[in-house]
Amino acid sequence: MFKMMLRVIALMLLTGSVSAAPTFVFTAIPDQDETRLKQRFQKVADYLQQELQTDVRFVPVKSYAATITAFRNNQVQLAWFGGLSGVKARELVPGSRAVAQGVEDPDFKSYFIAHQSTGLDSAESLPVSIRGLTFTFGSKGSTSGRLMPEYHLREQFGQSPEKVFSRVGFSGNHSRTIALVESGAYQLGALNYKVWDAAVEAGKVDTSKVKVIWETPTYPDYQWTLRGDLDAAYGEGFTARVEQALLKMNDPELLSSFPRQGFIPASNADFEPVRKVAKQIGLLD
Repeated sequence: MFKMMLRVIALMLLTGSVSAAPTFVFTAIPDQDETRLKQRFQKVADYLQQELQTDVRFVPVKSYAATITAFRNNQVQLAWFGGLSGVKARELVPGSRAVAQGVEDPDFKSYFIAHQSTGLDSAESLPVSIRGLTFTFGSKGSTSGRLMPEYHLREQFGQSPEKVFSRVGFSGNHSRTIALVESGAYQLGALNYKVWDAAVEAGKVDTSKVKVIWETPTYPDYQWTLRGDLDAAYGEGFTARVEQALLKMNDPELLSSFPRQGFIPASNADFEPVRKVAKQIGLLD
């Protein structure tokens, strides 16, 4: 009986019915609509599967918090985080590391946008006249759509956004922020500059109805973060292979879906400015 079981297992391995290693699973913060995310990251899954020679699966999540939870619970082993979500995740999972970031990510920025009815134009600082208007952030856990915009609002006005504006909302993602301000549902919003620039280039924004009125100083943002226990689960050297695969990703089609020019090394220390700001305004214990 024992020999028969061994033969069955060997046959299953040969036919692919059993994987020699567990499926490598990754996710990404839902900073855009789900359809676009799936298109972006299925291509990345295919690329990683080819590079790593193991089963790779992308799993979408519904919120920034869910991304962090999935990483903490080892439901995913790799995640494309924003600055704040990455800091939170790494504090919950000892040994986890930021390993790669886009060429643009050390110098990221947010745009503040306004509906044309406000009469606001581009300025070098946030105009005092935005006080009393309506305003939407992106996700509550977004670095570019919430953390850094709130930090600069507090610096400018010395008050929380709820005291600066007549109404404050959270759109859930950057694409939705554009739509809400363009429609006039909110007079102002803040978002990831990359999402805005890509949407304008694709002709998806009516710039006669909504425009950029201010951009923040730069800060570190998106990054790939890996759990620290990968070699134990997938074999010695697997962590280094994943890191190498991310850093050498150079297919223009893959890069344009982020969009990034390429990827460069990252470390946990690179995101210390984000951690300090998050603690300062109460978004991190």
